[in-house]
Amino acid sequence: MSGPAPKRRVRLDEAIGHLPGGAGFATMLSHGSLEVEIFAPRDVDTQTPHRRDELYVVMRGAGWFVNGEERHPFGPGDVLFVSAGVPHRFEEFTDDFATWVVFYGPEGGEADT
Repeated sequence: MSGPAPKRRVRLDEAIGHLPGGAGFATMLSHGSLEVEIFAPRDVDTQTPHRRDELYVVMRGAGWFVNGEERHPFGPGDVLFVSAGVPHRFEEFTDDFATWVVFYGPEGGEADT
């Protein structure tokens, strides 16, 4: 006997509704090594480096993204890649900022090809 079917679709407004107080992060989809979260920090991004590679798909808001030693502006529609173990954070972002976070692959990240 199997459990409920895995979730295959989630809308941004639905995901934001899962955040405590409308801010923070919540896992929305997962399959194998793939994990999709909604991330909507408020005021300050206090992330520390992650053990797996990740992608951010910015859904709304704008600001600055620090990725290792690089710092660049971001806005809706941007896709940002961060290798496992690299310090990164969002800075000076707007109050409506929300992004999908996609974690995948093995701990330590995938080999660069």
